[in-house]
Amino acid sequence: MERNLFSQSAAEEMKKAAPLAERMRPRNLSEFIGQEKVVGPGSMLRRAIEAGRLPSMILWGPPGSGKTTLARLTAEHTKSRFVQVNAVTSGVAELRRVIEEARERLEFYGERTVVFIDEIHRFNRNQQDALLPAVESGLITLIGATTENPMFEVNAPLISRCRLFQLRPLGKEEIIYLLKRAVADPERGYGRLPVEVAPEALDHWAEACGGDARVALNALELAVAAAGDGAGPVHIGLKEAEEAIQRRALSYDKAHDEHYDTISAFIKSVRGSDPDAALFWLAKMIYAGESHRFIMRRLLILAAEDVGLADPQGIVVASACAQALEWCGMPEGQYHLAMATLYLATAPKSNSVGAYFKAYDDIAKGCPAEVPIHLRDSNRDAARFGHGQNYLYPHDFPDHWVAQAYRPAGAASAKYYQPGALGYEAMIKRWLATLSQNKAPAWPR
Repeated sequence: MERNLFSQSAAEEMKKAAPLAERMRPRNLSEFIGQEKVVGPGSMLRRAIEAGRLPSMILWGPPGSGKTTLARLTAEHTKSRFVQVNAVTSGVAELRRVIEEARERLEFYGERTVVFIDEIHRFNRNQQDALLPAVESGLITLIGATTENPMFEVNAPLISRCRLFQLRPLGKEEIIYLLKRAVADPERGYGRLPVEVAPEALDHWAEACGGDARVALNALELAVAAAGDGAGPVHIGLKEAEEAIQRRALSYDKAHDEHYDTISAFIKSVRGSDPDAALFWLAKMIYAGESHRFIMRRLLILAAEDVGLADPQGIVVASACAQALEWCGMPEGQYHLAMATLYLATAPKSNSVGAYFKAYDDIAKGCPAEVPIHLRDSNRDAARFGHGQNYLYPHDFPDHWVAQAYRPAGAASAKYYQPGALGYEAMIKRWLATLSQNKAPAWPR
């Protein structure tokens, strides 16, 4: 009895001594913030948990997104035994012991076991294979957590036996909500202390933590601890917030002038072929927490609008970098943002693609747009109306070209596309000049 009381007292003391981020872990699914698509009310996983039919799963997401917490909550909600295994320190022998204990508990007590493996991508093939029979038979419910893409890092047989859920970094408002909850909570946080945190401090932590709730809560804990012994009121402003997370706060508001001015400077630097200036503004935006998708979207637009046919590979490189950014995420995606920025900044420039809008304006102003008879589809009305008659098939002629009208008579004189003199487009310009003289084209080398 004394031992039980002592153990209970020790456990309570350990809870009080635990870091703030550990103390503030959600105690139930209703407190779990930020992953509504995965485990929000009405989601497939939420319904499965509430029904007590928990599937084996892989949780893929960045640090601080709630992988460990979600695993614990699902085990508690389904009244399962929770066993945590670390992939760095555990081997096949320990896995077999955990599986055997799970078998005994299910056989003798009817208790199911959730085995949570943190950093599951660090397991080698033999360790992952050792899990397969127990997962496939349902002896254990496996929940693996990884910060790496499991399609590359986890064996295909294990992936096929698990559901894959991707967790996203927490948003700014969600981080601020968690910080405010920690300040106000009288049991686990600072609700019993005279702690006041300025809004700009909360904003700074929410921006600087990169979507990692643990980092933000650690910064709050350090700021409070550094404020003194708690005898007097504790006020945490921007200066204290910067010191607690060792990150300078930039003047940057993603909804106002600084957002628009900085992206404007970035695009103009790329358009102006100044790679160093472009990298500077890119770094400012990333440091300040700007959306990486927003930046990449603007680069994709610029690749067509400002580089265009002077270097057709510009849009290819930008698109490849955009796809790589989606696959890798941040912070590694900074390489792809920088690569797209440098390629486009150093590429020859042309805005000739904008010729399309001249044609669009003509159509909008009522320019004749009836398709000439010889260009119409001959598969339907050739016999009755002569559609397609007198059309000259270019491949029937030398060099696969023949002089022919391709626009309505009333729109034949409009000149839209004016190729530039740089890069690949210089060759297009020479080639089109040959065509304009009704000469057989010779593609310039």
